[in-house]
Parts: sequence; structure tokens; C-alpha cells
Amino acid sequence: MIGLHTHDKRQGPPTSVIVSQSLTLSKMFADTTHKYYREQYFDSASAEEGAFSFPSSSDTDRPLIVQFCANSPEHLLAAAKLVEAHCDAVDINLGCPQEIARRGHYGAFIMDEWDLVFNLINTLHKNLSVPVTAKFRVFPEVERTVAYAQMLERAGAQILTCHGRTREQRGQNSGLASYAHIRAVKAAVRVPVFANGNILFSNDIARCLTETGADAVMSAEGVLYNPALFNGLPSSSPLPSSSQAIRAPTPPTSAPPTSQGKSPPPTSAAPLPLTQTNPPLAPLALEYLALVRAQRTRTSPSAVKGHLFKILRPALAQPAYWDLRERLGRVQVSAPRRLAGAGEVEGEGGVGEKEPQWEWVDEYVRICEEAKGRLEADAKHATQDGATPLEALITTDAATGLAVLPYWLAQPYFRPLKAPVEKTRGKKGAKKAEETMSRSAEQAHAKRPSSGEEEAEAKRMKLELNVGVAAGEAVAISVAA
Repeated sequence: MIGLHTHDKRQGPPTSVIVSQSLTLSKMFADTTHKYYREQYFDSASAEEGAFSFPSSSDTDRPLIVQFCANSPEHLLAAAKLVEAHCDAVDINLGCPQEIARRGHYGAFIMDEWDLVFNLINTLHKNLSVPVTAKFRVFPEVERTVAYAQMLERAGAQILTCHGRTREQRGQNSGLASYAHIRAVKAAVRVPVFANGNILFSNDIARCLTETGADAVMSAEGVLYNPALFNGLPSSSPLPSSSQAIRAPTPPTSAPPTSQGKSPPPTSAAPLPLTQTNPPLAPLALEYLALVRAQRTRTSPSAVKGHLFKILRPALAQPAYWDLRERLGRVQVSAPRRLAGAGEVEGEGGVGEKEPQWEWVDEYVRICEEAKGRLEADAKHATQDGATPLEALITTDAATGLAVLPYWLAQPYFRPLKAPVEKTRGKKGAKKAEETMSRSAEQAHAKRPSSGEEEAEAKRMKLELNVGVAAGEAVAISVAA
């Protein structure tokens, strides 16, 4: 799931589109002996993924970008060919910093092998009818990051998504993304640049676009915790002011100067209502479950559980809701082999078994409905039946300076900062620092191409899509041209 908000600096209003696809291993996807893996990550048999219209409704899964990770140009091309007719572009993930990427030798762990990375992109650029895009992380040095981005562009990437963190910045060591790196990349290449990092609240979008000069803003983790992150930013409205009440981290960079030497002012608008950008989380979870149930596409039950834990996290962190957290964790689920039709699945006994695939969804619904009732009662009490505005209940996290919203509202999760351990203190000092870090964690938990330019331009034109997104969709991306 990826979230984007892009802004056309030439024409003003932002344009909304959907981009949705999880990271997929190209080698396993292309291997015919791993048919289940392919169906799990791109269920084309259900006729919804990559479809211009669904069999049972007017919904669409376009525009769609399918993302792969890879370390072999041959495997990557074979995988990309399988989805080429079902998507608008193929993206290569060069930014995954997780340990599984280290073991598999892909993502951010091939960013030092420039010849390999060039060949991955260039192979798709030369052999696909759709554009190839790339998402990458920065090097500590701005100059090396810029040279890397220019190499990606020469290889044929039509969009570059720059995550302003290094490979080492992950987990509790995430810190802030560097907007200076992203701004330098944007100034050095001709293709569109999407900025990634530091997007926690809706007002962060205007700040990011202003400070980086990027063509779009991407959010990945942010929309998992708050699927309504881009809600209220339709194509008919300007971006909310970065001075909006909800606070978010201010990167240690300045906005890029204009040709007159002055920093451009952010596009602003009146602050959006808090419940529009950060709505009550239980109804949001129920809406998500309704979408899961409405699809023929097979959805991984474990993924659904993970999404619910993220959406409901602020409430489940409260002691009064630990019982629901335990119930959610205990739900036993099993996925059907294939949805055969409305209300039917292909199980052990073949097609025709009625509705058993939704038993686990029903239990999730019951949990979320109970949470909804209890949270509404809490909200009514805390606001004195609406007499106290929600904004008055916003507090500030002492460690980060970030806003902490009432726990019944959807909001971002920011990991507690890791306390430094002074080596000179020896074992006792290190142990004390570790205890301090543990306490802090508990407290925080509770609260340009060288050739083929004409062909490249033709491919870029394919991405200039103008598709509206319904407000409140669980998987949403807002993109600017």
C-alpha cells in the first residue's frame, strides 16, 4: 500500500490517483513452480487487480503501479512481463532496508552495485510497453545521492521516488528524512521526483512540497496507521497550510530558493477539520473490512489483521482496551483457495461452499463494532457531550514535540527515539541507559536520459493520468502531475 499526493505547480490543483501494490519478489513471481505466490501477490484470476472496471461494480484498479524487488535483470523482466498488460507502470524497489532484504540481496542492499541497478532499470525500459519507475534511499553524501539519481534516470526510470533516509535509518533509528537530499535530487534530474519521509499529518504535505520542490509526496507507513491521511485534499482544493494546528517534525532544511532568490510560500488553505483528516478510528476500520468483504480478490487474512492493529493502535494501547487487543490477536483465520463467485469459494470440497471465507471477517467486525461503541462513549465523556472541542484535547509528546490526538482518532505512530549509550560508563552505565530507553518506549507506547528521449517522453505521457479517488478509501494515493 502506498500513498501519494502530487501537485502540479503549473496548473495549481492537485490530481488524485490510486497506486496500490505490495513489494513482490520477482524471482518467485516469475517461477512457474511458485504459482500460489503469484496468485497471492497478483490475483489476476479474480479479474479485479489491474482491471479498468470490476465484474460486479463500477470500481477500478487503475492507475496501478506494480512494484518488484530484484537482483537479476532476467528474473525481473520475466516477472514484469506477466503484469505488463494489467498495470500502468512497473516500479523497482531499491529502498527496502529490512533484514530480509539484506539476506535476499535486494532493495537498499544493492545500492552500491550501480552496474546491476542500471541493468535492472534499463532492461525493463527497453523491453516493456509501460514505463519503469524506481524508489530509492539516499546516501549520507548529497553529491553521491545526486549522482545515483542521475544514473537511475539515464537507465530509463520515468519517475524517481526519493526516500530521504539512509539505509541505516530504520526502526528506532529512523530519525528524520533529509529534505536537503530530496531537493538536490529534484534540481539535478528532468523526470518527476516524488518525496518520501516525514509525512505524519496532512499539513506535512504542503511543507514537504515547499521544502523539496518535489512533484509529489508519498506516504507508505503513514496511510497504514491513518488511511484518511489524504482525505479532504480533492482536486478542487488547495493544500492545507503547513501552519495547521497539528504539529509534525520540521526537517532541518530550508525551502529551495526561486529564481529571484526567495523561498516560495506554501500553497495554503484554511485548516481542515480534525475529524476529516484524522477521523474516528473504529468506523475507519469497519469501512476497511467492508472493502475486504466486497472484493473477489483473495485477501491475506494475516495482512488484514496487521492493518487492523495499525488502525486501532491508539485505542488498543489503552489499558481499558487490552481485552479487545487480546481478542484481535486470537482470531484464527484461514483463506479460501479461490473466490468462485458471490458468496462461494473453492475449498476442499470444490466450488459451492457458502460464505465460510467470511467467518474471520465477521469476528473482526464484532471486535471493531464493540470498540466503536466504547470509544464513542469515551469521546462523549471526554468532550462533555461535544461542549469541549477535540482540538483542546490534543497534547504534545515531550520527547518528540509531536501532537498526540485523542485515542479514538486515527493518527500516526512515531517510534520512541533510541537513547544514546555512553561507552565510557561501562556495563552499569549501559544498563542504566538501556533501562531509561525501555521506560521511554513504554511511555511513548502508552501515549535525465542520455538517449531515446522521444521514447522516454512517450512513456512519461502514459503516466499523466487523471483519476479521482473517493474520500475515505482504505487504499488511497493522491498524485500531482
